Amino acid sequence: MTPAVTTIGLGYIGLPTSALIASNQVQVWGVDINPKVVETLNQGKIHIVEPDLEGILAKAVEEGFFKADTQPREADTYLIVVPTPFKGNHEPDISYVEAATKAVIPLLKKGDLYIIESTSPVGTTEKMMKLIYTDRPELEGEIHIAYCPERVLPGNVMHELVHNDRVIGGVDEASTQRAIDFYRAFVKGELHATNARTAEMCKLTENSSRDVQIAFANELSLICAKADINVWELIHLANKHPRVNILQPGCGVGGHCIAVDPYFITSEFPMESQIIGKAREINNYKSFWCAEQIKTAKHDFQLKHGRKPSIALMGLAFKPNIDDLRESPAKYIVQKVLQDAQDENYYIVEPNIEIHQVFKITSYQEALEKADIVAFLVAHQEFKEVSLNENQVVLDFCGVLNN
Repeated sequence: MTPAVTTIGLGYIGLPTSALIASNQVQVWGVDINPKVVETLNQGKIHIVEPDLEGILAKAVEEGFFKADTQPREADTYLIVVPTPFKGNHEPDISYVEAATKAVIPLLKKGDLYIIESTSPVGTTEKMMKLIYTDRPELEGEIHIAYCPERVLPGNVMHELVHNDRVIGGVDEASTQRAIDFYRAFVKGELHATNARTAEMCKLTENSSRDVQIAFANELSLICAKADINVWELIHLANKHPRVNILQPGCGVGGHCIAVDPYFITSEFPMESQIIGKAREINNYKSFWCAEQIKTAKHDFQLKHGRKPSIALMGLAFKPNIDDLRESPAKYIVQKVLQDAQDENYYIVEPNIEIHQVFKITSYQEALEKADIVAFLVAHQEFKEVSLNENQVVLDFCGVLNN
């Protein structure tokens, strides 16, 4: 059976999107370069942590509406949902989008719909359009090309894919409308029409705005640490003002969106993006500061007790209650602390993963039982229910004890 949709990229966004479409009894052919991922998905299992996803995928596989492979197949709609990492000096790398596009160019036919969902620098959709028409000039004006960024929260992706509004921008009005018709079949949120460049910038703007707001909270936490003020109480009280809504500080900013997307703007518009660039500096510095606080606590403990402490580093994910470690400030902090390790015992905790290629993972129960110093890096739900003893040195960088 010829699939209606071919999705290139089956990660944290591509897989849930594919599963959602397939759950609407639309034939989906999912493509991933990792054969193990393909094998796992074809068994109706998932390789990431996301509530509700496995059940939806398993049903789609069982009913024959989802199939994964390492090679694309001809379809009517192509979704490009691949990473957009950095190359040198925080410059966005669209080579994955380009490679995915080249993979589907031979399959394209008159009337097809091509959509990029990957976070992309402004102008990427137009670049891919030129790439397609250079290779297949007979398709110029005969296919529809659009950009539609995701705007979902890990841990609630399946709900938000359906209910969140979407911004959809085509390279022309016909492409925009065709893409809106496609998403309308499975999105209940409002679909906002624009052009491709505005849609690309909208995604970057949303996450840069969040980064700036978090930077304000993190900067406050640095000031309060120096002024001997409880930042959590301060923010709680300040937010009683009817027009103030300060976010909660943490140990930095992570994930493949908020910690990354602002650089897509600053790399292209360095002189114009002063606040955006400074917010990135503040949020990156907060992670460094947290690592230094742990090192200081270790040194002070040794001076006071005449022995090296055991240290629990609580959390590796970039946000609570997920397994995603991409751009995680907690992971950076652990790496930074371990660079200074001597003979101390370190207990690295991440309840959402069983093994890690670099770190030995310890259960939070064991870590808390044995640790002299407890550093909360991620506010996982499990951590909010723990009991600490009065002799432990506790460094709460994410508000675990203030919720």
